[in-house]
Amino acid sequence: MEASETTVGELLYEATAEFTEVVEYGVSLGALLAGKIAVPPAGARFDISFRGSLRGPRLSGAVVGVDYLHMRADGRAQLHIHAKITTEAGHAIAFFADGVALPQEGTSVFQLRENVSFITASPGYDWLNQLQGWGLGTVDPGTGEIKVKAYAA
Repeated sequence: MEASETTVGELLYEATAEFTEVVEYGVSLGALLAGKIAVPPAGARFDISFRGSLRGPRLSGAVVGVDYLHMRADGRAQLHIHAKITTEAGHAIAFFADGVALPQEGTSVFQLRENVSFITASPGYDWLNQLQGWGLGTVDPGTGEIKVKAYAA
């Protein structure tokens, strides 16, 4: 199947993942989320490793990666995600997403808005190379839980 045969708005996958490691660069993510400290004027950087699964009509498998997150002083977070998707048949797909995480007032939950792209030479999945995706979901840094639905853009 080709990318041109993909309908705009078509569900690509639903993903669930969890944090496996958080690298902090001088600022505690826990302290920020608890409101004990404010984001510094220059922002704060975190490398958030994650692992999970995704299920969709044409793309299913495991995902492992890192979000090189930049938390801005205004509370908005800039996403910069690199990951590897391994399909159920063992095919490897490189995954990249950027976008924003917007805080939900009164909670530790952020709304995710992602631009998604893929690269692979695996037969049967090369249609992804021409595709742009749009991901919508949530992340709760308090629990480390990530949920995203991605659609063809």
